[in-house]
Amino acid sequence: MKEINSKEVCDIFKEIIEYELAGVVRYTHSSLMVTGPYRIPIVTFLKEQAAESMIHAQQAGELLVGLDGHPSLKVAKIKETHRHSIKDILEESLEHELHALSLYKKLLMKVADASVYLEEYARSMIGEEEQHSLELKAMLKDFS
Repeated sequence: MKEINSKEVCDIFKEIIEYELAGVVRYTHSSLMVTGPYRIPIVTFLKEQAAESMIHAQQAGELLVGLDGHPSLKVAKIKETHRHSIKDILEESLEHELHALSLYKKLLMKVADASVYLEEYARSMIGEEEQHSLELKAMLKDFS
């Protein structure tokens, strides 16, 4: 097995934490902006995404600290488009999930063949983010 580059891996974990915390804010904000006949199921979905983003941030933080890293107090920048139709919210959510997916893939590239545990963690997170992306794509089909 190759050696893990702790600094690079810790930097990726910091980025993941900041981005997942931004997800908490994004999904919470979006859940408050939904109107219309499909409000209740979409708000429920968005609140679940916010809660899951918090869990993901905490999991990444635990791993970061285990690697002797220090989590920042930052939240990744969130672009406010001021577009709040259900379609816009779902498209922005999909964009968010795809970026999160790219962060976990970046982590996987750094830990592959260096740590079985971190590699499995990255793979499981990639699977979750892919699942969310597929769910959002399916939700957006009625809008195309």
